[in-house]
Amino acid sequence: MRLIGMYDSPYVRRVAISLNVIELPFTHEALSVFSTYDAFAAINPVVKAPTLVTDDGVVLMESGLILEHLARVSGKTLAPAATADHARAQRIIGLALAACEKSVQIVYEHNLRPPEKQHAPWLDRVQSQLMAAYGEIESSLANADPWLFAQGPLQADITTAVAWAFTQHAVPGVALPEDHPRLAALSDRAERLDAFRKAPIS
Repeated sequence: MRLIGMYDSPYVRRVAISLNVIELPFTHEALSVFSTYDAFAAINPVVKAPTLVTDDGVVLMESGLILEHLARVSGKTLAPAATADHARAQRIIGLALAACEKSVQIVYEHNLRPPEKQHAPWLDRVQSQLMAAYGEIESSLANADPWLFAQGPLQADITTAVAWAFTQHAVPGVALPEDHPRLAALSDRAERLDAFRKAPIS
């Protein structure tokens, strides 16, 4: 399998770390949707990260769909078994992905839009959504010891840690560790794992 995309994308990174956790071998091709657009387009004309090329040459995209396929290929799940725990995990993953999305929107607004065209009320709204997502996750981590579920780290832990690291890297000073001590602690624990260290954000 080939994973295409940069590890500074939280979506690429969550797939890479999940592959490491379930011990599926893959090659990583660090192509950018910006600086190496043409090379990326030669693999996936949609130029969307992450892209996964299966051993049979099928080109997949969207991190959630890729992870669903990897679970089927490996026979290993990164979801808790109990229905109630599964619902809780899906909620946390959704919040973490929302935090990723809002962080990306802030980055794009600051880096791709000319200053005179940036819309402060919209940025304020996006930042408030980002903080709401992290506030909800912080509350959900009250009993994370050391992971959200006994058999962790599972996908909820992975995506949460990846999202937090991405926000700290991409929009520093917005979501402060001192205001989110449980999130910061979970991220620190995760980043020390080999599965994370093999897919560094930078």
